[in-house]
Amino acid sequence: MIAVIETGGKQYRVEPGTTLRVEKIAGSAGDKISFDKVLLLADGADVKIGAPFLPKIKAEAVVLRQGRTRKEIVFHYHSKTRKRTKNTHREYFTEVRIEKISA
Repeated sequence: MIAVIETGGKQYRVEPGTTLRVEKIAGSAGDKISFDKVLLLADGADVKIGAPFLPKIKAEAVVLRQGRTRKEIVFHYHSKTRKRTKNTHREYFTEVRIEKISA
């Protein structure tokens, strides 16, 4: 069974056992969460497409850890004006494992 879920403004293709990093979600390691914004559900030849979401269908997951990504360099440069700005950025994320997709 395969589903497409939406969280944090992004879409992810998931199936039971999938581990993925999503935008930060409140919760600590071991907490159970559910994604109720399911856009597509495919079980073999049976495919259901939401408009925009499928009602009564959830993808249940467990939080593995909270973390931050690697440091990214943000460099702004304007030619001919001697303007250079160097900054860094680290994004927060939540790593989750999809346990089951309930239809």
